[in-house]
Amino acid sequence: MNMSVDIAMTVLSIILMGGTVLFPDDRVHQCLGMMMLVLWIVHTVLHRRWYGALLKGKYNSYRFLQLVINLGITISCILVMISGLSMAWFLPTGFGLEYARTIHLVSTHWYFLFMCAHLGMHLSMMNILLAVMLPLGAYGIYAFIIRGLWRYMFLQQQFFFLDLERGYILFAVDYIAILALFAVLFHFLAIALRRRTQ
Repeated sequence: MNMSVDIAMTVLSIILMGGTVLFPDDRVHQCLGMMMLVLWIVHTVLHRRWYGALLKGKYNSYRFLQLVINLGITISCILVMISGLSMAWFLPTGFGLEYARTIHLVSTHWYFLFMCAHLGMHLSMMNILLAVMLPLGAYGIYAFIIRGLWRYMFLQQQFFFLDLERGYILFAVDYIAILALFAVLFHFLAIALRRRTQ
């Protein structure tokens, strides 16, 4: 169950990162976003014990990093949800709509980064994938730069741009490579922190 939800969330995340450009009707993007919200709620329920143990035990560097990543995902998801619902139903025009779009752009890209880091923290459960993700992650460095994710994350660019000449397939490959890059980075960081606490 857990693995199925994680895979579904990962695939949906990559599709949704393409914005509304991919679909002739914005409502497709909105429906997929609602599906993502449902999956996030299911994921949270399945891992409710982790939340219940937040105030228990001691915090080492590994556990603290895990806390930062999970809280980052939670905060990003809440901002994505609020801004997305605001754009879809509550703010048809005006300054509020532009403000919601900005929040949505920034929070979706931070969510994507935190999600990649979260996957990397648990990559030890998927050692078979590591051999594939290492070379893919190397390409992810180029993809991260060419796609300009840092510009969205730090609001250096206030609108989403999808280069249609490069096509969506290459877009998906680039974002999968970026996912692999940060997953691998945080995988090895997690290993280093675990060894440090032993």
